[in-house]
Amino acid sequence: MVKKQAANARSLCEPASSATGATFDLNCRRCPRLADFLDAVRIDHPDYHARPVAAFGAEDPELLIVGLAPGMHGANASGRPFTGDFAGILLYKTLFEMGFSNKPESISRTDGLILKRCRITNAVKCLPPQNKPLPLEMTTCNHYLANEIARLKKGTVILALGTIAHTAVLRTQGLKLSAYPFGHGRQHALPTGYRLLDSYHCSRYNTQTKRLTESMFKAVFEQARELL
Repeated sequence: MVKKQAANARSLCEPASSATGATFDLNCRRCPRLADFLDAVRIDHPDYHARPVAAFGAEDPELLIVGLAPGMHGANASGRPFTGDFAGILLYKTLFEMGFSNKPESISRTDGLILKRCRITNAVKCLPPQNKPLPLEMTTCNHYLANEIARLKKGTVILALGTIAHTAVLRTQGLKLSAYPFGHGRQHALPTGYRLLDSYHCSRYNTQTKRLTESMFKAVFEQARELL
């Protein structure tokens, strides 16, 4: 019985074929733990989005920013990546200063914010408990990111915010992780035609501990702009 239940769980978490070309599914429930968690969140916060969060920004971007996953009171609440939480404050401020948006703040999906040449997505589309997706959940969701990247023109810069996003991007390309180590400000010319740029995640922890400063974050975007 235990083996049968484990097999059923694995089948529910198997990634959909990337051949379908789907980049997002608002009704996705392929990860039982995440789906059940979002069901509970909707009960506690009936005004929250509390569903998978779609990418946001230009349809044909030159810069794709990849984060980890929606935050409980951020994207999970607003329905827009990095909107409503601390990490989004620095991200959207920097995007505006570097000419990638028309406003320095992202408040809601109806605030009139427009991203220019840029798009934001997450490696995992659903809010995970304690902000920690399981390895199987990251694998399951990876085909959405793979299809997002497959639609980009060669030469597009992909900015990975943190090691999980970095790993997720490499997996979409079928590349060995050891061949492209993560490092803040590090650039990787991928054999698949894209350029991967790394940054520490703009989380509250990283910025408050000074692991990531505002000038460090801005410098990464200056690198991205030079690559473009």
